[in-house]
Amino acid sequence: MFIKKLLIPLATCLLIACQTSSTGRRQIAFMPDDEINKMGTQAFEELKTKQVISQNTRYNNFVNCIANALVQQVGGSWEVVVFEDNSLNAFALPGNKIGVHSGLVQMVDNQAQLAAVIGHEIGHVLERHSNERISQETIVKQGLNVVGAIAAPQSAMGQLGISALGLGAEYGILLPYSRTHESEADIIGMDLMAKAGFDPRESINLWEKMSSASQGAASPEFMSTHPAHATRIQDLNKHLLKAMQYYQQSANNRPNCHK
Repeated sequence: MFIKKLLIPLATCLLIACQTSSTGRRQIAFMPDDEINKMGTQAFEELKTKQVISQNTRYNNFVNCIANALVQQVGGSWEVVVFEDNSLNAFALPGNKIGVHSGLVQMVDNQAQLAAVIGHEIGHVLERHSNERISQETIVKQGLNVVGAIAAPQSAMGQLGISALGLGAEYGILLPYSRTHESEADIIGMDLMAKAGFDPRESINLWEKMSSASQGAASPEFMSTHPAHATRIQDLNKHLLKAMQYYQQSANNRPNCHK
């Protein structure tokens, strides 16, 4: 009876929460979007109190110029902040928040390369990846509860079995889904930057530059939440022809952002 009580809500979530991403991938995202947006907004506000916000006028103008061109393609009001941080990073959070680290601004060669990163991060928000990630983790935890109820959790074998399943869940479900999210955001970001008038070929140049910057320090792909650089570049090359069509259509709407 206990197992049945756990399985019924889990199955119900799977049935009612299936949706389709813009790339045609089936998703499970059953958390209320309003709550996810509140979480993103709260996290962003906390970041602004803990990290130094850049006062570099050139960096701020450069980043905002690029971000504004991108968000015009998706609509809504977005907050953009440049943080003083030497790491090569940018992010977007639910609630339409965009953060860019000054180290990334310094590293990119041109507006299109930074547009590739910001477009990628916006893609995560558009495809509701945070909602999907939280939903996936909830399902996995429910599944582990079921196993714990079936097995003898106090025995050494039971503990080993649950631990092994936990490791399997991490590498078999959660991380692959995360790599799927990253690959999907790459495609969404490439299309978005092209529609906004940024040369999508620069996204490939960017990741080649990122690959050189990593100097082989990346984790093996099967243990990473991001695709290997070579995989990412290969996938972007496959999609480039379609993105170039969007870019050609934006010939009369080309941004002119300089740092």
